[in-house]
Amino acid sequence: MTSAASATPGAGTPATDPQVLRYLEHVRVEKRLAARTLTLYTLDLEKLAQFAAGVGLPLLQLQTAHIRRFVAQMHSGGRSGRGIALILSGWCGFFVWAGRQGLVPHNPVQDVRAPKAPKPLPKALGVDDAVRLAEFDNTGADPWLEARDAAMVELLYGCGLRVGELAGLDAVASADTERQGRGWIDLQAGEAHVFGKGSKRRSVPVGKSAIEALQAWLALRAGPFGGEGAARLDAALFLGQRGARLTAQSIWLRLRQRSQQAGLTTPVHPHMLRHSFASHLLQSSGDLRAVQELLGHANITTTQVYTRLDFQHLAKVYDAAHPRARRKPGSE
Repeated sequence: MTSAASATPGAGTPATDPQVLRYLEHVRVEKRLAARTLTLYTLDLEKLAQFAAGVGLPLLQLQTAHIRRFVAQMHSGGRSGRGIALILSGWCGFFVWAGRQGLVPHNPVQDVRAPKAPKPLPKALGVDDAVRLAEFDNTGADPWLEARDAAMVELLYGCGLRVGELAGLDAVASADTERQGRGWIDLQAGEAHVFGKGSKRRSVPVGKSAIEALQAWLALRAGPFGGEGAARLDAALFLGQRGARLTAQSIWLRLRQRSQQAGLTTPVHPHMLRHSFASHLLQSSGDLRAVQELLGHANITTTQVYTRLDFQHLAKVYDAAHPRARRKPGSE
């Protein structure tokens, strides 16, 4: 039978500990781990053995305080929180096994947590790019598709809708609209009535540009289907070329294509326009609570991410424009 050590060439320190070898053989045979996973387990235990050697202790005598110190060393060395969490998981498995064998009185890894990874900032377009996309007119395209896609962009950027909320809009309100959890547009009132996350409804103002784009689209919406076909159309505001409600996936694809046609270097997806809506509104108004209401966030802490995005934008402007920000270190 091939041993765990021989199955992982290059593994060093763990091979000197017979308990580690027993554990690796156990997970290889009993759990039938893939060779790649077994190699990762071995490397993680090698790392633990190196840490243990650094404090002059065998693996099985390590305490929780030692594990916390090792985590701090990995984190300060640049290892990500996710990477540390994976390593801790491997270590924890070893000590769980050792506890079942009666080799350790407790699991020193059990109460240790990896550092939380910082949440990435949402990606938003600059104002110029967002306006460029909203104003893009693909004159060579099919007028029906062009009117539809232009209206979708106006609603996504002008109202901050989620893609599912956009796909769920009906052309007009009906008894089925509310009963089936859909939204609708009231052009006369200039409002979008949206059915959002958590089955919560909200009303969002629809600006002049979006209203004009919607009017242009609605004038063409039923055209290709004509006569009796128009009567059987889906109630959806946005239709595909077969007359059925446009799916969220189709909206993603159309928006990506349109952003490329408009000459944007970044492929745009619907949520990026929602982020852009929130960021640009906050930059102009500074009213976080209003942005929360417009986005339909249940908790304002969710909306506060846009204050970080707003500060990031201001910091870039400062770095680019302020003469004291551009001074090079050591130039005094």
